[in-house]
Amino acid sequence: MSVVLSQDLTLLFPAGVIGAELRGPGEPAQLLPAEAAATARMAPGRAREFAAGRMCARRALAEFGIVDFPLLRAPDRQPVWPEGIVGSITHTDGYCAAVVARRSEFLGLGIDSEVVGAVGEHLWPKIATTAERAWLAELPAAKRPQAATLLFSAKEAFYKLRYSAIGERYDFKDVEVRADCWGSERKFEITLSKEYCSIQSTLAPLSGRYAIVDSIIVTSLSARPANH
Repeated sequence: MSVVLSQDLTLLFPAGVIGAELRGPGEPAQLLPAEAAATARMAPGRAREFAAGRMCARRALAEFGIVDFPLLRAPDRQPVWPEGIVGSITHTDGYCAAVVARRSEFLGLGIDSEVVGAVGEHLWPKIATTAERAWLAELPAAKRPQAATLLFSAKEAFYKLRYSAIGERYDFKDVEVRADCWGSERKFEITLSKEYCSIQSTLAPLSGRYAIVDSIIVTSLSARPANH
């Protein structure tokens, strides 16, 4: 399989965001020398994931005329994007994607992908607020795996966006995914949770979108500068 630009992926974001995806493992042999050096101590599987992310990012960056840019890791393990560019990478079993945009148009991007069913009920107390757990428990049993995965993935996308944009970390229970915003339009909203209402944030509330790719849920979030 090869990396392709994804119209479906791009449509999850506002205009100006470019997305590329890969269904299958990455090829470490396609890494640039500086990137390959970063995989020296990685296990083979992790090296393939790293390569998949760089391959997707490189394809998306090419749409902005940026080629052969080594996408290295900062000390906090986040990708070091080219000057003037924001981006986000996600990978899960058999799927990888990257999205990029101009920093003049976006403060940051967040994309995440998770296999439906990966968030078992035993994890709910760790990732979900009281209101979210009540909502999950009210759903028919057959719908809970997808809903719990969506909830987890939306929070992961928010973490990527928030950390890349303003350098803030957060706990899963610091924010809440608005269950009543989920429906046929495949949208969700991130707000501060009632349990952590004293936390200040410059990136909430936010509305995002999601897609279901085979058995994988992909969530997306973006934030624009105040002058947009």
